[in-house]
Amino acid sequence: EEFLVEISGTTVTITCPLSEGNIKWEPILANSVTDERKYVISNHDSSPLNLSCSEGDKKHQMYLKARVCTNCEELDALAVTGIITADLLITCGVLILVYYFSKDRKGRASAGAGSRPRGQKMQRPPPVPNPDYEPIRKGQREVYAGLESRGF
Repeated sequence: EEFLVEISGTTVTITCPLSEGNIKWEPILANSVTDERKYVISNHDSSPLNLSCSEGDKKHQMYLKARVCTNCEELDALAVTGIITADLLITCGVLILVYYFSKDRKGRASAGAGSRPRGQKMQRPPPVPNPDYEPIRKGQREVYAGLESRGF
């Protein structure tokens, strides 16, 4: 046999596991109402509480640590399932759109700077050497024959 605890907003309703009869609840709080098996705490402040219900020599005790809030919305399982399903469908839709738009973009050549046209690769000629720094090769010494070291 267990206590039944129901929370709605800041109201906590506790049902005693004892059968009908003269049930006494302890402690009786200022913001609580007792009605036989039910103990209703309105405007509960989320503070822990030791409660007991007794009828004659039978006594049941419980430790209540219920978190309540004033602006909470109660959602049933169907609403939560619907919200999660809708979120997943929207996310998948966005992913599919991004995939198809990026797929089309890969096939087109971009007109940005530094891009080469696709197709046959053309070989570039080697860079033109600077004649001032041309290397000396065998048989070309006469080009540099006019240069002589200067004496200071």
